Amino acid sequence: MNGHSIQPKQTDAPVPEDQIRNALEVIHDVRSPNKLRQEASEYLEKVKLDDEAPHHGYTIAADQSQPAIIRHFGLSLLDHAIRHRWDGYTVQQSTALREWELSLAQNLTDQDPFYIRNKIASIWVEIAKRSWALDWMDMDECLMRLWNGPLASKELVLAILETLSEDIFGHEDAIAGLRSTELNRACVDIFTPMAVLLDRFPSRGTSINVRYGEEGWLSRMGELLEWCITQEVDAKAQQACAVKVMITLRSVIGWAIPQSLSTTKMTARLCQALGSSHLPIQLAAVDTLHVLYNRTRLSKEEFKALVGPMFMHDTIDLLQKLYDWSCVDPNDIDEERYLLLKKLSELVFNIGGLLTENPTLIPIDSGLNDFLRLLINIAKNNSLQVSICALHAWVKLLDRKTLVAPTPVASFIGELLEICSQRVIKYEALPEDSPNPSIVFLNEDLDTMPERHLFLGNYMRFCKIITERIVQQSPADALYHILGSAEQVITHLYDGEPAFSMQSYSKTSIPFLKMDAQCSIIEAGLKGSVRWFTAQSEETGGHEQEVMLQNLKVWCERILGLSFEDPAVKERVIQLAVGFATGPLKNDARFAFMIFEYILDTKYPDDPSYPAYSEAVKDLQGLCIHELQRLAMKFSDYLITIFDEVERKVSDVSQAVARDDNVRTRYYSILFIITHRATSVKPQPRQERLEAFLQPLVAQWQGSELTDSLTSFNEFCELLGCGGIQQYVSQRALHEIPDWSAIPLDDEGKALQMHMQHALDRLPLRATKTFLSVSVEKLEPNSAAHEMAGRLWEKHIPMILPNLLRMISQAHAFHDAASWTGLPPAMSGIVQRILTDRFWQIGISVGSRDEFYTKVGDTKNTVEGLASSIRATVRAVRETGYKLLCYMGLLGEHFYSYKELPQPLSAALFTDAHALSTHQMAILVETIRPVIENCPVACRSHFLAPILAGLFEQLDRKASAEWDKIEQKAKLAAGRVSLDEEMRDESVLRQLTYTSVMLVVGLLDPDRSSECWGTNGLPRQCADDDVDPPDSKMTNGAASNGLQHVEHGNVRSFILATPEILKPLILFCTHAIRMRDTRSCSFITRVLGSLVPEFDTTGQIDTEVREFLSTEVLKACITSLHDSYFVELQRDLSQLIASIIIIYTPRTDTPRQILSSLPSIPPEKIDHAIQQLYKAHQNTRQQRAIVLHLLESLRGVSISEQGRIAKPDAKKMRSAIQERYMTVDMQGDGAVKEKSPDLGGVAEMFGQP
Repeated sequence: MNGHSIQPKQTDAPVPEDQIRNALEVIHDVRSPNKLRQEASEYLEKVKLDDEAPHHGYTIAADQSQPAIIRHFGLSLLDHAIRHRWDGYTVQQSTALREWELSLAQNLTDQDPFYIRNKIASIWVEIAKRSWALDWMDMDECLMRLWNGPLASKELVLAILETLSEDIFGHEDAIAGLRSTELNRACVDIFTPMAVLLDRFPSRGTSINVRYGEEGWLSRMGELLEWCITQEVDAKAQQACAVKVMITLRSVIGWAIPQSLSTTKMTARLCQALGSSHLPIQLAAVDTLHVLYNRTRLSKEEFKALVGPMFMHDTIDLLQKLYDWSCVDPNDIDEERYLLLKKLSELVFNIGGLLTENPTLIPIDSGLNDFLRLLINIAKNNSLQVSICALHAWVKLLDRKTLVAPTPVASFIGELLEICSQRVIKYEALPEDSPNPSIVFLNEDLDTMPERHLFLGNYMRFCKIITERIVQQSPADALYHILGSAEQVITHLYDGEPAFSMQSYSKTSIPFLKMDAQCSIIEAGLKGSVRWFTAQSEETGGHEQEVMLQNLKVWCERILGLSFEDPAVKERVIQLAVGFATGPLKNDARFAFMIFEYILDTKYPDDPSYPAYSEAVKDLQGLCIHELQRLAMKFSDYLITIFDEVERKVSDVSQAVARDDNVRTRYYSILFIITHRATSVKPQPRQERLEAFLQPLVAQWQGSELTDSLTSFNEFCELLGCGGIQQYVSQRALHEIPDWSAIPLDDEGKALQMHMQHALDRLPLRATKTFLSVSVEKLEPNSAAHEMAGRLWEKHIPMILPNLLRMISQAHAFHDAASWTGLPPAMSGIVQRILTDRFWQIGISVGSRDEFYTKVGDTKNTVEGLASSIRATVRAVRETGYKLLCYMGLLGEHFYSYKELPQPLSAALFTDAHALSTHQMAILVETIRPVIENCPVACRSHFLAPILAGLFEQLDRKASAEWDKIEQKAKLAAGRVSLDEEMRDESVLRQLTYTSVMLVVGLLDPDRSSECWGTNGLPRQCADDDVDPPDSKMTNGAASNGLQHVEHGNVRSFILATPEILKPLILFCTHAIRMRDTRSCSFITRVLGSLVPEFDTTGQIDTEVREFLSTEVLKACITSLHDSYFVELQRDLSQLIASIIIIYTPRTDTPRQILSSLPSIPPEKIDHAIQQLYKAHQNTRQQRAIVLHLLESLRGVSISEQGRIAKPDAKKMRSAIQERYMTVDMQGDGAVKEKSPDLGGVAEMFGQP
């Protein structure tokens, strides 16, 4: 189409339509040679670029005699012209295209396949987005003419309205975004009844009239839906049409004016559809109602009109009958009915949520009681995915006091407690082939272990919250019910189960799971009782409180009097008893001391011949020490009064049961805690007594033997007992052995293992960690105990730090192959093999965690076991060193005020950090984060600069290099790399990236929430040779000490004003935009977006940063926008690009130059886009649309849009609510491995060689 021509030129050449048909026939003929098929494809691509392509497309598409696949290509020619060449068409040409589209729509028949109808609808919408309410004013009338035709025409109109609504209100559509104001208004106009518009907007202007008729499309669709359901002229066609109506309504009902929904009787009509006997109609109705009742901020009148009817007796009865009918047999699951059941439970959850918002607006004569009964029935469902929605609704209901006693909610309390006590069992510990119906449904619903763990965690959390709320509101009755039921279970743990046996011991036996479930419910109840006690005053609840406390005490003593052979069951009993002592009975110190003695007297024989049982005994011992420490912290003032007796008992027990010096030290730390925390001891005697605990440790740190052992790498190896490793490895040529786990360890190897263990035990690391941790944990800053800890450790820290930093530095250097000078050059690769951690990770590793540990245990006496011992020794030094620094950081200025500390600390942590594995680097970042986080304001200027600069330099180096390796593996390995290995490597790299990015978010994001720092970037990973149990207290220490809430604004301002930190940080952020982790990239684009306005001044630093953002960051954004992997982030990327252009182009021409270097974008188009961005500075959606439209030719397309994968099965797709209950990073799970696109030409986009 050239100039004003709308018809092809008349020539004697072959008719193009015939050539197009021939080419398509060649492509679709299976007998066609590949070369001929390729030539035909190339010809069709050229046809798309021809000026006359739209006319050819229309001619082919309008020819009803042609096969549908040929006509569809004709429609594609029209679509391509509209999408890519519309801006260059004249009014006459665009009008001709519109007339062709109207002709195609009017001539549509029932025989046309759906993909033809959908394509015509899509073309209609593409034209509408560009010209409706601009120069196409009668579109609504055109739609009405089609609506008056047969069902096929009505369905076409519905498809047009649905797509139009989705593109304008639902999707981040670039073209719709350019005209969002006009299109939004036009949509509201044509969908809303005129009476509602006049009532809601009496002063609304009428200068532009785009509607046709008074009723509006909501009314027309409602009437059609009612007709389809009630008439039986052509049942199959009407049912399909009814579904289509509700699909369209679903796209509209979320933004439509609420009054228009009530005026058009939409709730009644959708409930009528709900009562249909046709399952697809029921599904569509539930989906549409779900969208309606997911709306918020309804006025009182709107609430009464839209929500009120759902609480009428007839409606609740309909929902109950639909629920009863949709319940399925777990052994014969009807997928469609089960899908309806899950969707129905979500709908009921939404309705329940609205009830909690405005309970007083529900009519008195409503069926509220029936609705609560429905919630109970759903909560009892064997499918936990169905049940969880009802439990979540009950959590919301119980939070509203106006809905609890004496309202109907109170009558369901007993059933709720029963459900929670039965469902709090650890389902993940049950075998997958269990006949338990809930397990059968779990296997159907959840494909991976990460989903299962997170979902079940949420399910258990709801059960506990419900129990806690009920006890808080009705403590006496609820606790009586809970404790009575629990005692019945506890006293009959082994009924119907085999007797306890060490030989067949399992930590997940049914008796243990029963015990664990009961203890979990009781612990939740105790939390609720504490809340109730706190809310009561002595005057109003004195006698009742005394009776309750006495009953709790008697019950606990009765349980402690029982005998338990299973050490895991004993663990839960001890944890529960301490929960009583530190919870509701916290004021009864004598009772706490009874628990203290009970724990000290707990002894189980250890029998190494039964490994599982032996491991449980060791776990029990560790748990006992931990609970004794808790009691010592809580009741130190009482225990100090009987200190001599406590000291004697603790000493006797430590000597009798302690396996090594580390365990004995942990026992003695109990005495340290009592002395430190007791307020009745005078400061001087207390400090002297505490000094006596620490002097041997400090002397060990200062010893010349330790100092000399840290002067060189070889001496460090001797210190760890690893001095003979290089010779051992070299002599046995271990690099030539493919499977170390198949080679038994000889006597020399076993001796090396023992030597390393003894060497590690002699180091002062663990003992220092024990005493330092109990000195700072659970202390308020500036409290007397905290100040005492600061004074106590302040003079010792300078004596510990020099050798501690040398130790960390040498532990990092241990991972560098260059340090292993005793190995021949040909064996340097063996260092990485020795030091690569084996770990089990949820969803990635093959088999369960128990199977992993069993496999690791089986290799203990092999060469692989020796390598594991080496890793364990070095990791213990490295990670314990990190933890010591974190605990020191909790001392505040007593640690941070040392002027000489930052540079050596940075050097020790980061100089050789590049040698660490990705997994180990992630642990370093996560573990060292509190050290950065807790830095006092007064110490930031000298402490943070070298630490953050060194950290981000290494993070950028490590993460960028590892992502490059992943890319290279994807391109070169091509099947040679194990999929499991590839998935694991990529998953761990994502964890490092995310952990690093969250550190940036915490430092720079002005809108960060308080949980940013608490978000753990690392899912729980279990290393093969963890020396200590997971120390969650360390990572949560900052929060528990109140030091976490740093003055965020000052941190951000400090970093932005410190070039030493800012430069490596922004460089890391720039590279992170290209790292293939969408979650991390999304955070980074938002952080960078918040930085852009900060550098809009004329200072030298501002100018440098502004130019960097205008070049490197802008290039990175455009490159990611070009990459189909980042298609879901185009919203964030385009917003960052828009911000850079809007804010910086008035000061620098650099952004325009970068855009001008891109191919196929004329300068005038760039200038026009920049001017549009200036005008849209208040409308972020328009900003994004302008950028996406400008870069349309470079924008990546998702693989589903490319047609490379099939659409997912709707039955397997999850709703937003289901996803909420299974929040997990599924990237890198290997479900669909997408080949990395060839971005070799990206550099050329910027005019670079």
